[in-house]
Amino acid sequence: MSFLFYLPDIGWLTFAGMKNYFSHHNKGFTRLIRLTCTVCLLFSFCNAQKPVSDFLKAEKSIVLSVKGRIDHMDVNLKNQIVYVAALGNNSLEVVDIPGGKVIHSITGLNEPQGVGYVPQTNEILVANGGTGDCYFYNARSFEKTGTIHLNSDADDVRYDSASEKIYVGYGDGGIAVIDAVSHKQLEDIKLPAHPESFQIDKNLNLLFVNLPDAHMVGVVDLKKSSLVKKWERESPSSNFPMALDPLHHRVFVGYRHPAKLIVYEGLSGKEISNLTMTGDADDLYYDNESGFVYVSGGSGSISIYQFANGTVPKQIATIPTRNGARTSLLIPQLKLFVLAERADAGKPADLVVYRFKNL
Repeated sequence: MSFLFYLPDIGWLTFAGMKNYFSHHNKGFTRLIRLTCTVCLLFSFCNAQKPVSDFLKAEKSIVLSVKGRIDHMDVNLKNQIVYVAALGNNSLEVVDIPGGKVIHSITGLNEPQGVGYVPQTNEILVANGGTGDCYFYNARSFEKTGTIHLNSDADDVRYDSASEKIYVGYGDGGIAVIDAVSHKQLEDIKLPAHPESFQIDKNLNLLFVNLPDAHMVGVVDLKKSSLVKKWERESPSSNFPMALDPLHHRVFVGYRHPAKLIVYEGLSGKEISNLTMTGDADDLYYDNESGFVYVSGGSGSISIYQFANGTVPKQIATIPTRNGARTSLLIPQLKLFVLAERADAGKPADLVVYRFKNL
């Protein structure tokens, strides 16, 4: 963008013309012109940035009558229902998004952490960190339909609808593979440390898993059901959230110390990008259609990046949130981003439902 300046005795001049004029006339006045131009350039830059509402627009806030920490979520797309693992409340909250209300609460759980919805059987699986038990529930009646016992700390859950297999990270180092229909454990993948977030690249038949206590990202060959590669690094550390770009086989990993978003090439483990991000992140998502990456952090913001068409990644927005709101769910089919805010400073826990655009 260029600017024109008008002088009564000369007429219209460009910035370069102004600079040349005052270099031969009034040295003191040059400072004023430089300041004026700086302000104009800053104003132009600010106007060039897209407003926050172009990326995420808060549509509603749904109150949750729960206390303490909130962990992972999943969605029933057909009925637009979100299942929220309320770890600190020992309950699973069933939230009707269009209706804007909680329609049921499954109580008596023991530190529920992971949750997965199985559309083929209309069942919910809840992973309990306190006991290691994974409970199946009928999503209509909410009656318990099955139990898988893992030895401890059942955590994150992934469901592969094509194979009808559920993957559950647990204990000091394992991922249980469970048949979603028969409720039987099929395999046990051994790992060197407790798994946090993990993602499955179906085309490569690989599972990528964050192992923060071992300071690595692990790569599991699903045909062999074993760890085949280790992407080790001491810094940054505390890699908890993860997302996947299956088309380009890129793995997005969020670190907490310091807060970094690092992108790896899935086959080689080569670092592609290294960016700053929101602190205390617990959830990270990649939207295939837009190429946007969303990271929710407990430090009080959502970081948004664009990785479209293999271009150089860049941060395009920071959305302020409540402190401690680090758990979220991206629902691209509905163009929704749901953020869980724990109760804090007299404010009740809630789900903030944002709508996004694929710009």
